[in-house]
Amino acid sequence: MDRLFTTHLIRREIPLHPVWTLRTLDEGGLDGPEDVWVSGAWESDPRLRSYRGRGEYSQTIRCGGNIRIWAGGVGFRAGVYLDGRLLREHYGAYTGFEAIACGLPEGEHCLQIIADNRFAEDSALHIPNDYYAYGGITRPVTVERIGDVYIASLCALPVRNGGRWIIQACVTVRNLSAEPVSADVSLSAGEAGEQQTVMISSGETTEIPFEMACGNVREWTPEDPALYPVQAILFLNGEPMDDLIDRIGFRTVRVEGNRILLNDRPLKLRGFNRHEEYGSFGSAVPPEAMMQDLQMMRDLGANCVRTCHYPNDPRFLDLCDETGMLVWEESHARGLQEEQMKHPKFMEQLRMSTREMLEQHINHPCIFIWGSLNECGDNTEFGAECYREIFSMIRQADGSRPVTAALLERPGCLVYGDLDVVSVNIYPGWYYNGPVTGGLDRKLEEAGKGGGAGKPVIISEIGAGAIYGFHDPFGQAKWSEERQCAILKEQIRAIMNRPDITGLFLWQFADCRVDEEWAIHRPKTHNNKGIVDEYRRPKMAYETVKQLFGWYKTR
Repeated sequence: MDRLFTTHLIRREIPLHPVWTLRTLDEGGLDGPEDVWVSGAWESDPRLRSYRGRGEYSQTIRCGGNIRIWAGGVGFRAGVYLDGRLLREHYGAYTGFEAIACGLPEGEHCLQIIADNRFAEDSALHIPNDYYAYGGITRPVTVERIGDVYIASLCALPVRNGGRWIIQACVTVRNLSAEPVSADVSLSAGEAGEQQTVMISSGETTEIPFEMACGNVREWTPEDPALYPVQAILFLNGEPMDDLIDRIGFRTVRVEGNRILLNDRPLKLRGFNRHEEYGSFGSAVPPEAMMQDLQMMRDLGANCVRTCHYPNDPRFLDLCDETGMLVWEESHARGLQEEQMKHPKFMEQLRMSTREMLEQHINHPCIFIWGSLNECGDNTEFGAECYREIFSMIRQADGSRPVTAALLERPGCLVYGDLDVVSVNIYPGWYYNGPVTGGLDRKLEEAGKGGGAGKPVIISEIGAGAIYGFHDPFGQAKWSEERQCAILKEQIRAIMNRPDITGLFLWQFADCRVDEEWAIHRPKTHNNKGIVDEYRRPKMAYETVKQLFGWYKTR
């Protein structure tokens, strides 16, 4: 399952065996075909630990008619084939995509997905970076039987209008047939329901807007994360033919002055940056490990998590919806400066990552803020225009959440006035010596003069590194657990004691692997700033952060 709950009661899913056949296609791969578990990063196999190339996954499925193949994530180029015929290509490891095959004869068919994680000229976002670009089918694959007309997507945003809750929704229906079709589409949520009749042209996709008042609902809060199913049903000639179910939470997020308000109450954020990675599984993190991460973050006193630096698995977001963990989610772009942002594919690929993130994750109530372009070229006119285009794209799709970007501490940012929330990455005590407040005050002064005055401020990254098990009895050596504790203690106290700061996201929750090109700056070829290591073994800093977050939680 690609979600943690039932998304269809009418549409039929075709069972897939979890074991696929993998055949590597480039030098340094396997000697022959191997059975592998899907989903999974191929780097989990010791023989493919550093493999960069193409891999062909295949299995035989029994089906007929029209089928919809959904791949939740493939690292990081993908081609989907059925019986040797290319159905769909896709770029980007962190969002899902569909491939449609129509009019299949009933019987056995060969499904193939080719994954490719090679760095090349056609890739602007996936480049050697401070996190590893894994290969393989890293998120679930599902295959479904669909009719000539089916529900492609469902967006439902709760809005509070005075004392009433309103759902503003859009159901997208696609007609694969050669003829126009008249259909009835219903939408229901709680006690509310509405039905419309629409004409869908041949080969076209139609968006059907709904607006419904909802009564007798509980607000979604971190303490009481109440969720409600929303179901769209497609009727042809009065018969239900297809459906799609998602979940929503009734809550509001808005910016007022220098505060972020959730249901009109100010937030004080205590959180972590978290890469979607686990030592044993690479980027194909199983739900059990996702839940463990959330349990550990809760134990540490956190109330929020940032999905650095790309959209996360929808199952992780489902868990955050259910547990009340607030989420900053951002589209995929990290550390790209003006020259890299001028890559001919850059904006095309960034737009696609952003659009797919919004389309696929907009209904999650846990997401309280959207982000993009972490530490990119905000200090040039060209770079700033890239930021503005993406911010405009996000706001046009979703006006119910604020927009931000995690900015470098360097001077010269040109997008303060375009942000709803000013977010800054700083590392005092780690990359440079000096008091925490010094660099921060300079950055906030610049932000105020540049259009960010009076806005909420988040410290989106702050932290220090330590190698698990490395100790310095004098507590002075960098990379020792003792030094990490001392630096984090100073950083957290300095930030959380300031009333003009909305909160902070520590960098980072867990150590993660980096691409080899970064190894000269990263011992063990890992970013080692985690509070736990890549296998979730707590460092000394775990208890330090727990005590400090716990203290500020009660203030």
